[in-house]
Parts: sequence; C-alpha cells; structure tokens
Amino acid sequence: MKILRPILALAFVLALTANAATQTPPAAQVPPANQAPPANQAPPDSNKPAAKPKASPIPAAKKPVTPQPVSPAVTATPAPAADDPNADLVYGAYQRGFYKTAFDLATKRAQENGDPKAMTMLGELYANAMGVRRDDAKAAEWFKRAADLGDREAMFELAMLRLAGRGGAIDREDAAKLLASSAKLGNPKAAYNLALLYLDGQTLPQDLRRSAELLRIAADAGNPEAQYALATFYKEGTGVPKDAERAASLLQAASLAGNVDAEVEYAIALFNGTGTPKNEVAAVALLRKAAKQNNPVAQNRLARVLASGQGTPVDGVEALKWHTIAKTAGKGDPELDNALSNLSPEQRARAEAAVRRWFGSK
Repeated sequence: MKILRPILALAFVLALTANAATQTPPAAQVPPANQAPPANQAPPDSNKPAAKPKASPIPAAKKPVTPQPVSPAVTATPAPAADDPNADLVYGAYQRGFYKTAFDLATKRAQENGDPKAMTMLGELYANAMGVRRDDAKAAEWFKRAADLGDREAMFELAMLRLAGRGGAIDREDAAKLLASSAKLGNPKAAYNLALLYLDGQTLPQDLRRSAELLRIAADAGNPEAQYALATFYKEGTGVPKDAERAASLLQAASLAGNVDAEVEYAIALFNGTGTPKNEVAAVALLRKAAKQNNPVAQNRLARVLASGQGTPVDGVEALKWHTIAKTAGKGDPELDNALSNLSPEQRARAEAAVRRWFGSK
C-alpha cells in the first residue's frame, strides 16, 4: 500500500444479502440489506506486518436478494422401468452425449410402449437441440403427452416452457397448475419455482407462508437455490420467524452445494459470527473462492478484508486488484478508493498487471 500516508482500513457491517444470478422469468424481491459505515485508520504498508484493527463486520450487498427460477434446460432425468433391463438404454445414450441415438431409442419406446419417460426425453431433446433441430412446439407436445400420463419431470418442463412462452403463448396460470402437480409428486425444482410464484403475487395471490413452505420442501430435498432463498427468508423474517442460526445453516448447505451467492453470504455470516461461530479465516477463504468465480460482491468484500488485514494479512496490491475487478462489474466502493489511495506507483503497477492477467484469462 502507498507509503506517503497511512492506508485507511474499513469498518464493516453485515447483513445476509448478495447478488443472485440472473435468470428468467423474473421473481419477486426480498427486502434489501443494510448499508456500510465509514472507515478507520490502518497500517501504512502492505509489505510490513502491522497490528490488526479491531474486528468489525463485513458489509452486506445493497442490492436486494431476488430468488431466481431453476432453468428448464437439460433437466430431464428419465428413469427406466424396474422390470425392463433395456429401458435404461435411452437415458444411457443421453448421459454419454449420444443424442441422436437417444432420440431414436426414445421415439421407438414412446410409439411402441407409450413410455412417458421416453416422451419426456423427446421433449428434452427438442427443447435443447440435442440430436435434432430445436423445435419448441414439438417439445411442448411431447412434454404434454408425458405430463398427461403423470410424469412429474414433464410437468415441470412444460411449466417452464409456458412461463417462457416457448412452443406457444405465455400461460402463467397453466404453468402454476403444472408446477403444483409436479411439486405434489415430489419434484423439488417445481416446489421451488411454485414458491417464487407465491412470492411474486402476480400469477397466484401472494402467500409468504406458502412460499416458505414450498422452499422448505425443495431445500430439504437438497435444492441449493431453495436453500439460499429460504435462508434469506429466515434472515428477514419473510413468511417465517427470524432465525439467524437457521439462515446460517441453510447458507452453509447451499454453499457446500456450489451456490456462489450462498458462499458469499455464508462467508459474511462466518466473518461476523451471525448465527454461526465466528471464523474470519474460513470466511476469507470462502470470499476468495467466490471472488475467483467472478462474483463482484465477493471481490469487493475480499478487497476490504485484504485492505484491513482482518482474517488475512494486509495486502494492498491484492486488495487493489480485486477492488478494480469488482468496479468493472459495477461494484464501486468509494471507501476502498480512499483506503487504497496511498499505494505506491510500484504497488499500483503490480495490481494493474494482476488485473490484466485476470481479464486476459477470461
């Protein structure tokens, strides 16, 4: 960090929100997070050990959480009939990427045996241009035939086509009915997306408790998006009583399942000891992991802890690197601008070179 005058370390505050991945169709928003407070003084040189500032919380993202629907693409998981040793040939070909073979086998089974799983597979292949040209109308037709025969995956896939207006006009009411039927048959993706409709309050009357119930079903089935969304419900007290420990537990589960936004939120909870034992070192490791996955909130928070030396040694060059990368994604931070303004020309040059390497690898 710059040697002319002391670097400003940041005093951090936390709430449990982060930016969600953007998918369609849009869902309703959960209330926004708290704001970050002002900065304090910190050691002058990132290359010299210095006394760490008093631990303080990391700030939450200012953007409200928006739970997003699970994408309908490539989600069919047809299962063979237990009494037919050849029934897994269709899905086996699909798994190995032999889509034309899967299409031919599925066509034969659908026509000769009326197999709903084969019909769902045909819908999947048409919807995603696998082995055949994309044809949303044919995809919807096959999904509907399988759904009418009680296949829960086909119900979900057809619902997502209806919501997106693929293979026909947008029909949110029919999509809601299909999601309800699929969820009733135990499909966690359907339960999650139906929860979003109850949260949104447009297609269905807004019902936060019902939304929370459906999210819980999907979360208990291991759906990481539902775990993350339900965690924000417990954090905000949306449809459920506020429960920081339950929120942290759900964030941990979603984080372990690879949900990047949950990694960021769980890192913040760990850093501040909110609903879970405080562990700054583990928090920084998670922030670093999420930052490398190009999450701008994680990049910003990592820059802050590197600037202040909380849970990790002070490193002004690395802090400026992540701060610059986050700024290119629209995550500006005037406090960090001020905190890192004392870096030497040599340190700035090193940080700029690291930024160029980062974007050169993208």
